[in-house]
Amino acid sequence: MADLASTGFIFDCDGTLIDSIEAWLDAEGEVARGAGVVLSKEQRDELNTLTLPEAGDFFHERFGIGESGAAVVAQIDAFMLDFYRERAEGRPGALAFVRSLREQGARITVASSSPRAFLEAGLERAGFAPYLDAIVSVDDVEGSKRDPFIFRRCCAIMGVDPQRTWGFDDSVYALESMASEGMRCVGVYSSPLCSTEDELAGASELVIGDFVGLDPQRFAL
Repeated sequence: MADLASTGFIFDCDGTLIDSIEAWLDAEGEVARGAGVVLSKEQRDELNTLTLPEAGDFFHERFGIGESGAAVVAQIDAFMLDFYRERAEGRPGALAFVRSLREQGARITVASSSPRAFLEAGLERAGFAPYLDAIVSVDDVEGSKRDPFIFRRCCAIMGVDPQRTWGFDDSVYALESMASEGMRCVGVYSSPLCSTEDELAGASELVIGDFVGLDPQRFAL
């Protein structure tokens, strides 16, 4: 068995480790419906790349929803924090895979566009927290996952070179950002509203629908 101690793993949270895409769609849909707005696919695609404050500004500036972008954020925040605390569950096989990686010595971080409070609550509830070296939110860095800085930060925390790091994400823009730093990428299909399987295949060397039966040794470098 190969030693994974010098291999790093960076996981997205929403749609990758935690089955939360429908909850996010519900939260965004609730905001839009309250103002009589129906979001197009292009608008949902754009929302998928935004941080929560950027999403608040998107709804306020495009559609005049809420007194401010911050007011929209507060509405989404209340909905999603309740979800992460009370209902968040891992994607099929994800917890077993992460646990097995840790048992084989791998270094593991989560990099997400979601606020830290959401991540800590959801990853704790779903059982991932004990196996992580760190959680890195866009709350902790300037910019978003469109900028590879957040992934460089994860590698620095793990003490692993980007070239010895695997990145798992359900969005093409994040996979491309990781690949630009020399990381190996795995596309995790969650919803066509994030990225299609064909789009993921064009940005990664492996596409998975879930983690069931996935062998950590497949990722030894």
